[in-house]
Amino acid sequence: MPKDVLVTPEGLVTLKEKIEHLSTVKRREIAERIKEAREFGDISENAEYDAAKNEQAMLEKQISDLEEKLRSATVVEAKDISSDIVSVGTTVHVKDAKTGKSNKYKIVGSAEANPAELKLSNESPVGRALLGKKRNDEVEVPVPKGPKRKLKITKIETA
Repeated sequence: MPKDVLVTPEGLVTLKEKIEHLSTVKRREIAERIKEAREFGDISENAEYDAAKNEQAMLEKQISDLEEKLRSATVVEAKDISSDIVSVGTTVHVKDAKTGKSNKYKIVGSAEANPAELKLSNESPVGRALLGKKRNDEVEVPVPKGPKRKLKITKIETA
């Protein structure tokens, strides 16, 4: 049985849009590539056809995975989010104890995590360490090499 996937309301919209895009636009693009590859002749030795069919299989798997996430999604409503403790949907301001550098992370469910946008999954090492903590708490985050990273929570915001 799949585990519940936590998503913010924005994350739910993004997930639905992604499924829609892949199911329509990408499916059509790949179908067109398969059609063009068939026109090259014998499909038994047609690398273009094989590549397009492989891409089609990967796309279908991606769509299936996203639809499964959507089916098991639990939306975290803004009214249920408190700025008292770190939870999915909050934005957390932290300061690195060693470097003094400050960062701001939005804690989201795994389906909408994007480290490049500073959206951290509640299942990531940093997200897990911050969950349930309060302002002025210090957390230790394991890093691949070296000592644990110490972060101090300086502010917690809701959407």
